Amino acid sequence: MAAEASLAIVILAAGQGTRMRSALPKVLHPIAGIPLVGHVVATAGRLDATHVFAVVRHEAARVAEVITAQSPDVTIVEQDEIPGTGRAVEVALEALADDFTGELLVLSADVPLLDAGTLGRLLTTHRATGNALTLLSAILDDPTGNGRIIRDKAGAFRSIVEQKDGAPHELAVTEVNSGVYVFNVPALRAALGRIGTENAQREKYLTDAAAQIRAAGGSIVAVPVSDRWLVAGINDRVQLAHAAAELNARIVRGWQLAGVTVHDPATTWIDLAVKIAEDVEILPGTQLKGATVIERGAVVGPDSTLLDCEVGQNATVRRTDGTLAVIGADATVGPFSFLRPGTILGADGKIGAFVETKNATIGAGSKVPHLSYVGDAVVGIGANIGAGTIVANYDGVTKHRTVVGDHVRTGSHNVFVAPVRIGDGAYTGAGTVVRKDVPAGSLAINVAPQRNMTGWVEANRPGTAAADAAAASDAQLD
Repeated sequence: MAAEASLAIVILAAGQGTRMRSALPKVLHPIAGIPLVGHVVATAGRLDATHVFAVVRHEAARVAEVITAQSPDVTIVEQDEIPGTGRAVEVALEALADDFTGELLVLSADVPLLDAGTLGRLLTTHRATGNALTLLSAILDDPTGNGRIIRDKAGAFRSIVEQKDGAPHELAVTEVNSGVYVFNVPALRAALGRIGTENAQREKYLTDAAAQIRAAGGSIVAVPVSDRWLVAGINDRVQLAHAAAELNARIVRGWQLAGVTVHDPATTWIDLAVKIAEDVEILPGTQLKGATVIERGAVVGPDSTLLDCEVGQNATVRRTDGTLAVIGADATVGPFSFLRPGTILGADGKIGAFVETKNATIGAGSKVPHLSYVGDAVVGIGANIGAGTIVANYDGVTKHRTVVGDHVRTGSHNVFVAPVRIGDGAYTGAGTVVRKDVPAGSLAINVAPQRNMTGWVEANRPGTAAADAAAASDAQLD
């Protein structure tokens, strides 16, 4: 949207959110991988206003840090001890130049699904009609807890009544105030100066500005939105979950329309920052979180969670938990693999069943098929790591690194005691504990002759089932 030289935006993020019953401030609870306030800050940024303010109070430093990290251009304003949304807007206006006579768009940090397109249309309506105040409303089946939009018999806006101040006939109204407003700043300044705290909550309500503007002869219009989710506020964890599910459904549908196959949208969760190419297939029970990127033709799931991962073209990831991992093209991962941060699997590589990796680079075409732990290690190209292999990378004080060369073949049940290097083309025997470097092309084995102590069970475990079975076998051989 083109910049409007006369537009300022205020984001209300001062509330405590006691109904969340949480040590985390309400506006920092995430949906789709982004804090509630982060959604609103991003929307405000798309409107290209000349001023954007965020008013904070409860856990002010914590909330301000999150906002500033996302958008350093937002001006943080701290609300004083006078409570209420009216006071929050008032302190923001105090930070705005006295000669600013344009429009002020007021947004709530707990209304995360509202988009820039809807706000753009609201601004257009406000300018076209010459209103002193234009606000968004919604029709709800259950309006409980929301301020009501009261209209006269002709349908024109008359007032906003808060839930705790409403008479029974007013509370029967289903059109509610969304908390999204466009004010002409001179009219707002004058109205706020006449507002007190004579109400059930002893707060300075921003909604009372509407009555003051109307009394002064200003024009007010309430514009209902057709999609009630756009103005859905979040006050408790039930509403948080409902909003998260609705946003996720829209994200999933968007990817489906973009050419991604999602087998079960109800069990698929995709964060906003995720990127998915065409012809990707997402199986049920999959969560794609953070900045995960999935390239064309990959198959992810079922029952997989990837956080900040990269999945290459035509790769397959099944029943896997991965964080900060890179999976190359045509590689296969899973089932039941655990990819910890720093895992890099090369093209056409394999991390198989019940394998855990951490800070490990596994080269192109190399395989760690099953039942292994590979940590703080580099595996070259075309290598095969035998079942049950453990990289012993920690000596109790320091982590050490293991290097496995190209085209190495290691036996089952190996232990690599880091730091150790296995040269290109080397082999290791089953059960080998590798404590020193293995030269290229060598076979490493631990020589320990097997001893069979005849009669040991009958002599040392008399009367057991094993001893009886051994005796019976001996009798058959006699």
